[in-house]
Amino acid sequence: MDESWLDHCIAEMFCCLRAVRRLCLEKVFLQCVLQSRALSGADAINALRPFYFAVHPDFFGQHPKEREVNENSLKRLNGYLENLQKPGFRSFKPTQLTFYVREREPNSSNVQESFSSSGFRAVSFTLHTRDLLSTVLDILNSCSLSTEHIQSLNVNSQPHKEAKSTVNRPIKWDKTYYSFTGFKDPEEELEQAQRVETTLISWLDDNEASAVKKLRKSLPLRKELERLKFELSHQLQLSDIRWQRSWGVAHRCSQLHSLGRLVQQRPEVLKNVKGRTVVFTDRSGMSAAGHIMLGTMDVHHHWTKIFERLPNYYKLQKRLLFLEDRISQLLGGIQVIYIEELQPLLTLEEYYETLDSFYNKLRDSRLPFHPRSLRGLQMILESDRYAPSLHEFGHFMIPTVCDPTTLQWFIFAKAQQARENLKRKEEMMITEKELIDTSTEKFSLDRLYKEPSVSSAQMIDCCKRLLEESLPYLQGMHLCISHFYSVLQDGDLCIPWNWKN
Repeated sequence: MDESWLDHCIAEMFCCLRAVRRLCLEKVFLQCVLQSRALSGADAINALRPFYFAVHPDFFGQHPKEREVNENSLKRLNGYLENLQKPGFRSFKPTQLTFYVREREPNSSNVQESFSSSGFRAVSFTLHTRDLLSTVLDILNSCSLSTEHIQSLNVNSQPHKEAKSTVNRPIKWDKTYYSFTGFKDPEEELEQAQRVETTLISWLDDNEASAVKKLRKSLPLRKELERLKFELSHQLQLSDIRWQRSWGVAHRCSQLHSLGRLVQQRPEVLKNVKGRTVVFTDRSGMSAAGHIMLGTMDVHHHWTKIFERLPNYYKLQKRLLFLEDRISQLLGGIQVIYIEELQPLLTLEEYYETLDSFYNKLRDSRLPFHPRSLRGLQMILESDRYAPSLHEFGHFMIPTVCDPTTLQWFIFAKAQQARENLKRKEEMMITEKELIDTSTEKFSLDRLYKEPSVSSAQMIDCCKRLLEESLPYLQGMHLCISHFYSVLQDGDLCIPWNWKN
């Protein structure tokens, strides 16, 4: 066979393939132009309204852990959506997110999820799309939310499986086409991207420079924050100043400046704060733990009223402590406690009503607990549960609506395990602190801390594995152990407690 003729045939075949491919792609492009338009940022927000309604942190006021997870996940989601809208954006990194989704009835889903008795479920999914429409469809489908309303936006919404493709094509080329032509198979590229899991080293490589830049920029404000906090605590003789949520350093400085101005203008109203803790939060009042809450959206007038009411709050707090003592006597000496990190941020009035209702129910039931038989054990009251449970830290979690007889048998059955858990808790707290100190020293960290939603067991596991690594990136940094990777606005590095090597 003539070699020149064979070369000519091969060349013609490639020309035909290119022509066919060009015609098909032109047809697809024309269909896209005629049938759809690009999804704008405003359209994306409108399309995601059901999602925002299901996960918005404001609806998780009584669930601080879930609220914090949703707040952080929304920050990362918004960053992902903003990047998709940047002209010429080419960077592509799959982003894993976890949300707690409110719902009335549990729905089946293909994604990893778990239901709680509180009316919401945890949903984890990975974003890997490069356009707004596919991303919106991925989010809604992952959370088992309807996508029918997207039709009204005049965009070409395909089924979820088609939306996962990087290019919306009505045809699917055979694998041999890519082998023969040398073109890259977009589906294969997507599968490879999904298989690539973020590792600690690779993430630090990509984000160290950004974190260092933000941290250096925040250092003057951090020093200002420490100065303001020390001066106000000393001037007012406060036990501590805290923040309920993870506001940025600039925001915290602004709040302390605002409190400082009130001290200058009305020093007489702050005479009763000695020895107390001030917490900047979403509303003003006194918390169930006895801390003075200053709402960040309130003006000085509201704060002044809270300080003027402190004597009345202190009287109510004494009555609350008396109620806790009475409940303890009725339940064999078990101690009633309130744990800020695990319970909703209740006002003193709300918590008093909860205790009073529970006390009246116990008093009327006359349960036969032997005096001091449960001494040394602990319990917390919860208004959003229906069945009693035992926490890994050893305290009983008792619903306020719990039937007294059910409560009695549950406590009797779990008393020994509760004592063992309490002992294990003390050991874990000591181990956790030692590992935090050792890790801080080894990596020359400026600060190492964890989010409230990370348990002691998770923190211990994380620190043990960190100590086996060599991580020069961390010198002088602020490291937060969380559930996902992110760089906070002030340069804090957040890594998941179960980071991968």
